[in-house]
Amino acid sequence: MKQMNLKYLLIVFAVGLAGGIAGVGISNAFDNKKEKSTDTNFTQTHFTSLPTSYASATPTEFTTAAEKCIDGVVHVKTKYVQEVQGYDNPLFQYFFGMPSMPEQQQSQASGSGVIISKEGYIVTNNHVIENSTEIEVVLNDRRSYPAKLIGTDPATDIALLKIEADSLTVIPFGNSDNLKIGEWVLAIGNPFNLTSTITAGIVSAKARNINIIDRKGGAIESFIQTDAAVNPGNSGGALVNTDGQLVGINTAIASQTGTFTGYAFAVPVSIVQKVISDLMEYGVVQRALLGIHISDLTSEKAEELGLSKINGVYVNDVMKGSSASDAGVKEGDVITSVNSVKTNTVAQLQEQVNKFRPGDKTEITFIRDGKTINSTITFKNENNTTSVQKQKMMEVLGASFEELSNSELKKLGLKNGVKVADLRSGKFISAGIKKGFIVTEINGTTINKIEDIEKVISGTKGGVYIEGRYPNGQAAYYAFGL
Repeated sequence: MKQMNLKYLLIVFAVGLAGGIAGVGISNAFDNKKEKSTDTNFTQTHFTSLPTSYASATPTEFTTAAEKCIDGVVHVKTKYVQEVQGYDNPLFQYFFGMPSMPEQQQSQASGSGVIISKEGYIVTNNHVIENSTEIEVVLNDRRSYPAKLIGTDPATDIALLKIEADSLTVIPFGNSDNLKIGEWVLAIGNPFNLTSTITAGIVSAKARNINIIDRKGGAIESFIQTDAAVNPGNSGGALVNTDGQLVGINTAIASQTGTFTGYAFAVPVSIVQKVISDLMEYGVVQRALLGIHISDLTSEKAEELGLSKINGVYVNDVMKGSSASDAGVKEGDVITSVNSVKTNTVAQLQEQVNKFRPGDKTEITFIRDGKTINSTITFKNENNTTSVQKQKMMEVLGASFEELSNSELKKLGLKNGVKVADLRSGKFISAGIKKGFIVTEINGTTINKIEDIEKVISGTKGGVYIEGRYPNGQAAYYAFGL
């Protein structure tokens, strides 16, 4: 019995000793603090900016940043119409030769947003508000306001909202370019409708391309990867550094289950600032393009080109008359930097180019036949000009259309009309127009072709009155202002 008690005491002592050692280790890890001492020069007319300081290590004291930022993150609630399969009605089949329309069901969703100016501008993800008919913003103090959609950029999954409110807490912009791998960051948002939730993690990687944004929109991905816990509802929320400065907008998670299992991804503020500045000023992003097809440099390609290092982006093709062509870039070149920033991956190159507008100039460096070439590039837009792009009317409407054949019109009992083929955030969906609606007249003008819609609305100032019919024979009338 004594022997057993002695053995038991030894086990307890060993466990206690291990626990004490572990406690010392944890205490040391969280007490290690170093000062930060560099600054950046980000300034924007509409936004609050503070000096940004960075060093080789970031303090792990989070309360100051949390207190500064928690009131600057909002809950974004949306309403949208969802189509559900309706039952087949034999009367529709008999009279119109088609089944009844799918039923429309009002649904709700939510996400997060970040207040970026005292004027009430709020940045969020495009996918948070996409196809919404109503947007509500709830502040951390539970004040609630209807939000106006200023603009969206599906290519970066960023959207800009505005509310009319006083006494707003603004989260100032930091400099995501200066973020270091291993630096502490905080994610603030509303996961699972749990208001004002803060989690901490480190920057795991930068310039990540995970192919999550719709490629049809010319997606631009250069995410900050972090291991801070992010879940559904965090989308559009803030990723901040320990100084309480915005460095990213939380956008996606890498998960097999739909919830957080290791890594989250945020759009860097270097991209966000440019996008929202353009949306404020022009209503559409002024996107600079190189006019080339590129791919990451592989070890095989580097060896083939006689390069000692696998650094840079390989140029597969160059469009004639493009900004890259004018700068002397040719097929087979390897671009190593833009704006004096190294571009070792496609994502890094996209991030740098996305900071510019058509007409802007910067330096580009590339390698050809083993020689390094420096050149000045003047960026152009998708039309290969340096002029400002105007917002396209179809983007304002938030709709795409489909022309109907004579036989289809006859089957529907119509002489003319253009069908709404798809909807996204815009004037149509806000007015209540649903997919499948057939536009027959706009402001008293007969609509025969898609071009007729753009022509009539582009020439309209003020109110728009739309007449038409749904495939089930139901007549409908809608109005909205421009």
